[in-house]
Amino acid sequence: MRNRFHSICPYFAMFPESFVEHWISRVTRQGDLVLDPCCGRGTTPFQSMLMGRRTLSNDLNPVAYCLTRAKTNAPPDHRLLARLTALEHKYDDGAWRTEARGLSEFFRYAYDPRTLRQILYLRSSLRWQESDIDCMLAALTLGALHGESERSPSYLSNQMPRTISTKPAYSVAYWKKHGFRAPKRNTFDLLRRAIAFRYESVPPSGTGDVVFGDMRDLPRAAQKYERQVACVITSPPYLDVTRFEEDQWLRIWFLGGAGRPTYGVISADDRHERPENYWQFVADLWRSIGFFCARGAHVVIRLGGKGLEPQRIADAVVGTAVFSHRKVRSLGFTVSEIQRRQTEHFRPGSKGCKVEVDCHLLVQ
Repeated sequence: MRNRFHSICPYFAMFPESFVEHWISRVTRQGDLVLDPCCGRGTTPFQSMLMGRRTLSNDLNPVAYCLTRAKTNAPPDHRLLARLTALEHKYDDGAWRTEARGLSEFFRYAYDPRTLRQILYLRSSLRWQESDIDCMLAALTLGALHGESERSPSYLSNQMPRTISTKPAYSVAYWKKHGFRAPKRNTFDLLRRAIAFRYESVPPSGTGDVVFGDMRDLPRAAQKYERQVACVITSPPYLDVTRFEEDQWLRIWFLGGAGRPTYGVISADDRHERPENYWQFVADLWRSIGFFCARGAHVVIRLGGKGLEPQRIADAVVGTAVFSHRKVRSLGFTVSEIQRRQTEHFRPGSKGCKVEVDCHLLVQ
């Protein structure tokens, strides 16, 4: 059975755990150190830990960091339940009415008033960057924050996609047009059910090392791992495809961000629209990879981009590898067509990214 921690929070633009499993089985051994400098929802480190590997991962997106840390440092479920009960006992519904009334129209349509007040309380109370327990509670809340509530009681919001936060004006117009109303949900009860469901699967033993920051700063943040990585499996942001600040704005808000989509506030590299800037970003990725890789390390990079031919992607990955300041040899690449593209669902008719290219390289 698939480990239930994998799907704590569905994520826009993510690769499946089978992709990681394939490469971990093929090029690593038990106890090897696996790196993902652009870890997203944590698929690489979590699957690697399930297979007995050590992990180092990093992301600048607070949602990605929270999810990855929660999965790779999962506390016992009884400690989660004790913390949740303590939070519920301290909750004063009346204390959050003024703040709730001050939010934009989006929030008043997105959540039942009582549910919104509970979310605001948890947003203020959870110390997700400091505590593994609070990080897991925050991750479970992120997974429930929005979704197809008409079909499932597992979501807190009015009807929304579960992988992407639709923009406020569009959302309100959609709800008004179709007559959707926010469901009445008790956030504390929903989180208890989420804990019971996820912990039907056993989390991996040990803990993963997760860094919150720009991958260009990772060598300074994790110096102790210099020349120790046996395998890199990563998928950096694609060229001109998505912006995590826009696509995950509601989850970012829950973690302390703005109550609206932002652009370039968290990262100027969120979505490169010019190829020359994009390949400079990939060159910076190689600088970090070169610092960590041991001799004989395998590097697997999945890339895509609007308007980029597969051969051009593969050639550019090999060409930018010179910035690793290591001798790197290409072992080939494969091309796969993206099935059931998520952009078709949210942006019908969009050109988007048609294929993905998996580049396999060896650090000598």
